[in-house]
Amino acid sequence: MSGRDDPFKRASVIVAHDGAYPYDAVVPPIVQTSLFTFGSCEEMASTYRGERQRYVYSRTTNPTVRLFEEKIAGLEGADDAIGFASGMGAISGSVLAFVEPGDRIVCVKHVYPDAYRLFETLLKSWNVSTTYVDGLDHEAVAAALPGAKLFYMESPTSWLMQSHNVAALAKLAKANGVVTLIDNSWATPVFQQPVTLGVDIVLHSASKYIGGHSDVVAGVAAGRVDLIKQIRTKICPYLGAKLAPFDAWLLLRGLRTLPARMQAHEAAALSVARRLAAHPRVAKVYHPGLGNHLPAGLSGTSGLFSFEFDSTVDIPAFCDATKLFKLGVSWGGHESLVVPALVTRGQAAGPNSALDFGVNENVVRLHVGLEGADALWDDLSNAITGSTRR
Repeated sequence: MSGRDDPFKRASVIVAHDGAYPYDAVVPPIVQTSLFTFGSCEEMASTYRGERQRYVYSRTTNPTVRLFEEKIAGLEGADDAIGFASGMGAISGSVLAFVEPGDRIVCVKHVYPDAYRLFETLLKSWNVSTTYVDGLDHEAVAAALPGAKLFYMESPTSWLMQSHNVAALAKLAKANGVVTLIDNSWATPVFQQPVTLGVDIVLHSASKYIGGHSDVVAGVAAGRVDLIKQIRTKICPYLGAKLAPFDAWLLLRGLRTLPARMQAHEAAALSVARRLAAHPRVAKVYHPGLGNHLPAGLSGTSGLFSFEFDSTVDIPAFCDATKLFKLGVSWGGHESLVVPALVTRGQAAGPNSALDFGVNENVVRLHVGLEGADALWDDLSNAITGSTRR
């Protein structure tokens, strides 16, 4: 695809070569330790006074974790990055670093459901309000931003895959002095670099494509050095959502194949999405790569998209009938997954958490893995035929 060559080439070099490893190793060692000792009382005291920078305790910094953070910062074109124990750790840790009771967040519609639930349950109970706007309506965004503390974005958005002009939205926020955060898990830094578009902080559920093997749960935030420092000093030491050295090592392993995997996910998902778009039982396909041109800011697409059935398909029966597409949460690994919106809409995870996040019950989300487009289409086609109401 046009527009891809330079960022794709840059990402491929960073994941394969950037970083000096001890012993001339091609794979970095795991520094699996909880603490680091000092050579003298003076060294310890000066470190605690902030006069000396060094590793102290792996709840705050660790060499393996730091290498992962540096790789992500390089991929995103950011000054710095900080790892977390989960994607929600990155989201909540970053948001909490900048809001206080009485503040207001502006958020695009159709964000990750658990981010939505965070805003509508915990933060609301702390008197932090959230205004939801259509990210395609720049006038509505401009009207909502004055007086806000944070502008929280996703592009493409969860479930409905709505792609925004991230650079234009970031410019509106900057004009109002509002800090911008964006979840970039879908596109990854291979296909989108929001920092280069003017966004302050980029968030990832590293459990997804960055890890890529469905064997690690982690998160990361990248951005301006002063903002990452605020997250690192104000939130990370006290909430304890730290990234473990072994998990960081797994993520470094995943990064090495990220560009190649994203190409494979993209090709297979586009093939499946186009066939679904032509199917008589499918009312609509939500995939940002189906138009003649990619949306602004994107140089490629991933394996995650949604589609909407017409009323003739029994959706639970369809999901039960798939063989290669397994019912499961998350995405970004080698395996193909299916999730119906009707399940997510009804999720119970605490008081008032089964909230309507704006997606109707006929929508189904797919993650297209690495099994091959033809085999995956056969699976979906058979499942649709077998679940169509007579």
